[in-house]
Amino acid sequence: MNTPIYDFVTAYADRHPARLHMPGHKGRGCLGVEQFDITEIPGADDLYHPGGIIAESETNAALLFGAACTVYSTEGSSQCIRAMVHLAADHITDGKPLFLAARNAHKTFLYAAALVDADIQWLWPDEQDALCSCSITPKQLERALTNAKRTPAAVYVTSPDYLGNLLPIAELAEVCHRHNTLLLVDNAHGAYLRFLPEDLHPITLGADLCCDSAHKTLPVLTGGAYLHMSQACADLFAPCIKEVMALYGSTSPSYLTLASLDLCNRYLDSQIRTDLTKLLPAVEQTRTTLAANGWQLVGDEPLKLTLRCPGTQIANLLAEQNVFCEYADSEHLVLMLSPSTDPVDLELLVAALGKNHWAVPASVQLPPLHPAQALSPRQAIFAPQEQVPIEQAVGRICAAPTVSCPPAIPIAVSGEVVDEAALVWLTHYGMDTVCVVK
Repeated sequence: MNTPIYDFVTAYADRHPARLHMPGHKGRGCLGVEQFDITEIPGADDLYHPGGIIAESETNAALLFGAACTVYSTEGSSQCIRAMVHLAADHITDGKPLFLAARNAHKTFLYAAALVDADIQWLWPDEQDALCSCSITPKQLERALTNAKRTPAAVYVTSPDYLGNLLPIAELAEVCHRHNTLLLVDNAHGAYLRFLPEDLHPITLGADLCCDSAHKTLPVLTGGAYLHMSQACADLFAPCIKEVMALYGSTSPSYLTLASLDLCNRYLDSQIRTDLTKLLPAVEQTRTTLAANGWQLVGDEPLKLTLRCPGTQIANLLAEQNVFCEYADSEHLVLMLSPSTDPVDLELLVAALGKNHWAVPASVQLPPLHPAQALSPRQAIFAPQEQVPIEQAVGRICAAPTVSCPPAIPIAVSGEVVDEAALVWLTHYGMDTVCVVK
């Protein structure tokens, strides 16, 4: 697998040129990587109008992921989510676009819907007991699409979710396509799924558009991400996908990030399956050992260990032993692995956790969230706003969503009336204030 971006950047650095162009460090500095940080000099191509090394590298990525088209983002999956929503909304020519979306969507989806002035009909799980999960079944989706007032621009889901739960993407895709609508998947945590012994990547399973945060689970610098398009959507979206990405992206993309995405192609082509073959048995052994030591594990994502426990307290104890988690709350501890995880780190984790002497948190009986919608997301987000204590927010309209990052999943959504149920959820997740419409 060739690496045209990486080769160009390293060749340029090796020439030790007089850099009379951006960036201002001129290839010199204390970080030690400045020589590889360049701008769009001749031969470096243009991320949003590629015809050279970037186009070649993105073609390589598309082949590796089995996509009709793959484009790079240096601004994470957030840029890709905005583009996915825009593309789906743009092909609706009759009336305002509507999205059916699982309620655990990242706040970027909400902002994207506001930017294109789309309506959202939320998909709720039968039993909602955690902010991060939303287990939508094909039967539920079938019912929602059958009862929808108009054909949605798309259905939007997150899989894997922050707790490591996978949705039945193949079945959801079949339901969507039978109803003549698209399936968009936020696969930010699952770029590696393509390369498992059983390919579980959303594009393989029938998703139409899908974003992967390469930097989350692959050896790519922070901000590196992919937007993938299925073969079925190639004629619809391929001609405009770059222009839409440009609409939401910086004109100064990081070539360090681009070079890492490019070099990752070689890793995906030649090494990742070997690494996964070595790592997966170690992960399963870790699961077995943790369970034997009294820890309760949830979720079915292969490279995520989610413990049901007093997560915040356990995370603090782990940090004292130089082991750091991805996410923790009062009920969960999330440990995010990747093909680059050293099995020795799993041994350190098991030793640091030891035997579980903590009580499993009781199942939280939070009231169902089904708030009234008073304004569209766009109207609420762009309205004059003020921050108020959550107790004073009841009866007010949520403006910008109040979230912590991670997981950046809104409890009160822009345009909804904050009610007593939302107050309970906000209190449970430690929120003190809410941004409401003046």
